[in-house]
Amino acid sequence: MTDAHDHGHADHDHDEHEHHHHEGPHDYVAAIEGYRAEKDAFFKSAPGSPIPLEERDDFSGLPYYPVDVDLVFEGLNLAPYVGNEPTSFQIPTSDGRLRPARRAGTFTFEAGGAPRRLTAYELEGAHHDGSVFVPFLDETSGAETYGAGRYLDLEPDEDGSYAIDFNLAYHPSCVYAPQFSCPLTPAENRLPIRIEAGERLAEDTAH
Repeated sequence: MTDAHDHGHADHDHDEHEHHHHEGPHDYVAAIEGYRAEKDAFFKSAPGSPIPLEERDDFSGLPYYPVDVDLVFEGLNLAPYVGNEPTSFQIPTSDGRLRPARRAGTFTFEAGGAPRRLTAYELEGAHHDGSVFVPFLDETSGAETYGAGRYLDLEPDEDGSYAIDFNLAYHPSCVYAPQFSCPLTPAENRLPIRIEAGERLAEDTAH
C-alpha cells in the first residue's frame, strides 16, 4: 500500500526531457520518443514500477498517441485562481481518501479553436518550488484514456512561464495496480475536446 502521491513516478528523468521542442520539431519528436523508451524500460524492470510483477514479462511498452507538435503550448503564465471553488480543499483519491490540496492558479491557452482553461494544483507533501500538478479530463477520457483523467507535471522555465505539453500526459499508477492512491481529476479540468496526445489505453482495455 502506498500513500505517496502517484504523479511523480512518470518523471524520474523529467529535467532531461522537458523542453526539447526548442530544438525543432524533428529533435523534439526524437526526444519524446526517447523519453517514452526510457519510461517503458523503467516500467518493465525498475523496483518502483507500478506494473505488477506477474505482468512484467509480458509488458512490451505503454500505448501512446503519436507525438503531436501542435499540442505544445509554451510561454504560459500561471494566473491567480479567481474561480468559485475554495483555494484550499480536499482532493478525492482513487482509494476513497481525501488529500489536502491548493488551487495554485490557472493556465489559459487556445486549443480546438477556442480558449481553454486548466487549474493547476499543489498537493500536500509535494515540493513547492514552482512545480504544479495539472490533472485533466478530455473527450477521450473513459474510452481511449483512463476515466479519472491523465496527469501533467509542470515546472517553470527560467522566465517563470510554463509549457503545457500534452505529449507528456500520463496515466496515474492506479491504472496498473489498485493499491496506488491517485488524485481524481476535479470537474473544473474537463476539456470539451479530444486531446489525442500522450499516453492512452490499449485498444482492448478501455475503462
